[in-house]
Amino acid sequence: MSFKPRIGIIMSTTRPGRFGDTPTQWIHDIARQRTDSEFEVVDLRDYPLPLFEEKLPLVYAPVENPVAKRWAATIASFDGYIFVTAEYNHSVTGALKNALDHLYAETHRKPATFVGYGGVGGSRAVEHLRHILAELHVATLKHAVHIGMVEMIGMLREGRTMADYPHLAEAAKPMLDDLVWWSITLKAGRAATA
Repeated sequence: MSFKPRIGIIMSTTRPGRFGDTPTQWIHDIARQRTDSEFEVVDLRDYPLPLFEEKLPLVYAPVENPVAKRWAATIASFDGYIFVTAEYNHSVTGALKNALDHLYAETHRKPATFVGYGGVGGSRAVEHLRHILAELHVATLKHAVHIGMVEMIGMLREGRTMADYPHLAEAAKPMLDDLVWWSITLKAGRAATA
C-alpha cells in the first residue's frame, strides 16, 4: 500500500484527574502496532480554546483565533479520527463540543469512530457525538469500544488495567480495521473530486 492514513486519537476531557489518559494510551498502544496506518494522540489540553465566539459561522469564514487556527490545522492534517469520549450528563464534554464548534471544512468526508467510557460505556455521549459530527460531514462508523462503569471502577479502585478486560481489545480490532479502510477509501474519494 502506497498510502498510509494518518489518524488522530482525540482526547475529549481536560479536567485534572481525568480517566481519559488510560483508554487513550491503551487504544494508541493497540493502534500503533498496525503497519497500514499512522496514529497520533491529540490532547485538548494542548489547545486552550476560548468559548466559541467567532464573528461569522465557519461555513462563511475561517476561524480567527490563533489557538483555534492551530487546532483546525491539526485536525485537517488527519484522514480519520478516534474520539476517546467521556460521558458528562448523558452527553459529550463541554471541552469537546466547544473544540468541534471551532471546526468546519477540516473534517469533511473523513471517517470517525469512538472509544466511549462512563455510564453505559459512554454510549449516550457517542450517540450525541454522531449527531454533532454529521453536521461536520464526518462519516461515523458502526464499530466502537465502550468501557462501562464495571471496568472503570475496576481500574480506578481495584488496581486493574485495560488488559484485565480482553473483550475491549477484541472490540478494538474490527473498529480499527473499519477505520483504516474508510480512511483510505474516503481519501481516494476526496482526491478524485477535489
